[in-house]
Amino acid sequence: MYDFERVFSVLHAAPMALTREQIASIATLARLDLTSSEVPVYQESLSAILEFVGALERADTSNVTPMAHPLPGLTQRLRPDAITEGDCHERYQLNAPLTAAGLYLVPKVIE
Repeated sequence: MYDFERVFSVLHAAPMALTREQIASIATLARLDLTSSEVPVYQESLSAILEFVGALERADTSNVTPMAHPLPGLTQRLRPDAITEGDCHERYQLNAPLTAAGLYLVPKVIE
């Protein structure tokens, strides 16, 4: 089994740079075969992402009202729920090798 706790414990720790071992563990979980020259690139990128997440977690949101939409007072424009195309399944099935009762017939692949 994988040690997810070891990998995800980084998310709850104070922002810091990831170690080469942590990058190797994350790469194993993600099924990535990193070369030795790629490890520092991922180490820097993922550390920057985790530092940004840490900064977001430290932001004071106690006086922020949750929003359902980023632009209050606006509603989403919806198109009318109307049929715009007729039933053309018979025309589509003309190219199919086998059909019956409006269905495509295919070879059995599971016994």
